[in-house]
Amino acid sequence: MDPRPVPATGVVRSAARALQAAGIDSALVEAQLICAHVLGVERSALPLAEGVDATGVAEVGRIVAARTLDRTPLQYLLGRAVSGQLDLAVGPGVFIPRPETELLVEDTLSALPSPGVGPGPVVVDLCAGSGTLALEIAHARPDARVHAVELHDSALGWLRRNAAERVAAGDTPVVVHAGDATDPDVLADLSGRVDAVVSNPPYIPLSDELPVDVLGHEPSTALFGGDDGLAVITPLVGVAARLLVPGGHLAVEHDDTTGAEVAAVVWAQGGFGTVEQHTDLAGRPRFVTATRLDRPGGDHHDDDEVDPTARKGITR
Repeated sequence: MDPRPVPATGVVRSAARALQAAGIDSALVEAQLICAHVLGVERSALPLAEGVDATGVAEVGRIVAARTLDRTPLQYLLGRAVSGQLDLAVGPGVFIPRPETELLVEDTLSALPSPGVGPGPVVVDLCAGSGTLALEIAHARPDARVHAVELHDSALGWLRRNAAERVAAGDTPVVVHAGDATDPDVLADLSGRVDAVVSNPPYIPLSDELPVDVLGHEPSTALFGGDDGLAVITPLVGVAARLLVPGGHLAVEHDDTTGAEVAAVVWAQGGFGTVEQHTDLAGRPRFVTATRLDRPGGDHHDDDEVDPTARKGITR
């Protein structure tokens, strides 16, 4: 057996061929990510990487085989997923962060009071999953007091692990709560004290048409929001209205087919004005924002705004 290391480019090409033969669309990118993971380098550094030894070649082969066997998500196999500026731990039992969610984070950060104004904003992430929203906001705004609510034990484990990792990296601690984001009394002690509520809840209308990577591996409790995709969003909006201060900001992600319906749910709750839809970078409806009214009773005035057909694109 030849003990000499194999050039990284050769390992990548071999892995890409195997992935492509199995029908993986992004075969080359995944092969690069696998090889970079095994070598412990950034993907961009692969051209300068030293050769891959026999142990490394075997590990690349193991990951490729697992990926092609039953389409286990690559993020689960590598144990990590990119989330905006962060690299989070993920695995079976937790929803994998998607790039679209970064836009919701950016929108929320722009809506928060400026640093140095007051004691620092209070932010609540409902249905926190791996902690994407909560941890990105805490990373970007060290002065923020961020709370993350998650119901399911499997996801809670990943959330707590990621929260601990970010504290070790120097970020402001996020307070993790085991709880139901649709419970009318969740975080009762924060009622009327929160500057922003964010959520990436289960929102896909019940379906069996998702890719096997998703449907066969990611938890259904993090994917589906009932037949119409609104089963979690509707009560969650009521919780957000209770938590937010007057003028507070709500941002909730939704399926790309339900933007108008989600905007209508937020408007119908009665506690919000200036309800807007936002698109992702591909131009698809992706999340709804709204401002908490400063009037009790949920009565809209003529100057309150909602346009269920609006599309407010965001560029970076």
